Amino acid sequence: MSWKTLDDMDLAGKRVLVRVDINVPVENGQVTDTTRIDRIIPTLKDILDKGGMPIMLAHFGRPKGKVVPEMSLRVTLPALEAALGQKVTFVEKPDVTTLSSLEAGSVVLIENTRFAAGEEANDPHMAQCLATLGDVFCNDAFSAAHRAHASTTGIAHLMPSCAGRLMQAELSALEAALSTPQRPVGAVVGGAKVSTKIALLENLVNRLDVLVIGGGMANTFLAAQGAKLGASLMEPDYIETALAIMRSAESAGCKVLLPVDGLVAREFKAGAAFDVIPLSKDTVLDDDQMVLDAGPKAVAAVVAAFGTLKTLIWNGPLGAFEIAPFNQATNAAALEAGRLTKEGALISVAGGGDTVAALNQAGAAADFTYISTAGGAFLEWMEGKTLPGVAALESQST
Repeated sequence: MSWKTLDDMDLAGKRVLVRVDINVPVENGQVTDTTRIDRIIPTLKDILDKGGMPIMLAHFGRPKGKVVPEMSLRVTLPALEAALGQKVTFVEKPDVTTLSSLEAGSVVLIENTRFAAGEEANDPHMAQCLATLGDVFCNDAFSAAHRAHASTTGIAHLMPSCAGRLMQAELSALEAALSTPQRPVGAVVGGAKVSTKIALLENLVNRLDVLVIGGGMANTFLAAQGAKLGASLMEPDYIETALAIMRSAESAGCKVLLPVDGLVAREFKAGAAFDVIPLSKDTVLDDDQMVLDAGPKAVAAVVAAFGTLKTLIWNGPLGAFEIAPFNQATNAAALEAGRLTKEGALISVAGGGDTVAALNQAGAAADFTYISTAGGAFLEWMEGKTLPGVAALESQST
């Protein structure tokens, strides 16, 4: 590891500024999903156990540098206190005097950092102001690490800094999956569009032994080979891109698995009638037919490929998983990956919004080695990009 963790820091009697991601869903003034809150609790408790005072910095929504009352972090207090098991002090306008007057063992939440225009601009003055509030900076928000903001990057250059437990877990899992994986290593990349994952695919084909392409993306690759797929979701403008990625994969020795059959329907709705149809360069569908999921032979090929791997990265579903019966391929493949992981035969790391939802729906998420709560940051790491929030921590240890 090229970054420090909480284990490397002396926190006794110190105020610890902790960048967290508690940008959670809220309905009618209530937090409806506490996953992100639950995941920061180990960091907060470790800081308390080491004699430090956690002072949380976080954003909520996109107020764009203005005070928007309905985007106040105050709404997260009940869920935070329930998860932590103690009172959390909320501070709208922090200053050293106020924070210094709090009792040892206190936990603090500072109002939405994005209420200040200097946050997203990574304004040096704002970073300096934040740095005066504490003695140590702990970044536990990997999901915001792809943003060079004052509370993620600027502050890290101004004071002793380390990764929190969630950040540490994310980075360790991703390094194990892509930087130094146990081989053979494979990936499932699915979802609607090739256009949103070009950089990801271009990076992965040079690092993988097997690449499974699913979802609407697979339709574009099949079309690039000559298939006529009717009303299926696809991107004609990215035919050449798909061909280039296939050529790169062949040069790199990466085997690409496209679906050899699919569930084809004339309506996109739950319970729609479908046929299982072979898919290849010679496939010709009617104008109103759509490929909505991978078929049983395609799933069998994916499952067989999983059996040859030591490491698996998963991003995106294999079909229209939101509606039955077009969730079959995603569910079957996810359950097999989970089974192999549970047996100790596979290291499996997954991330991305649709991915987490799909794996949860399949009942497989709990069996994966690691599920990332980060969306954009997970993808950018997999694309091989440098994440400013991580780079700032790495610079501390050089």
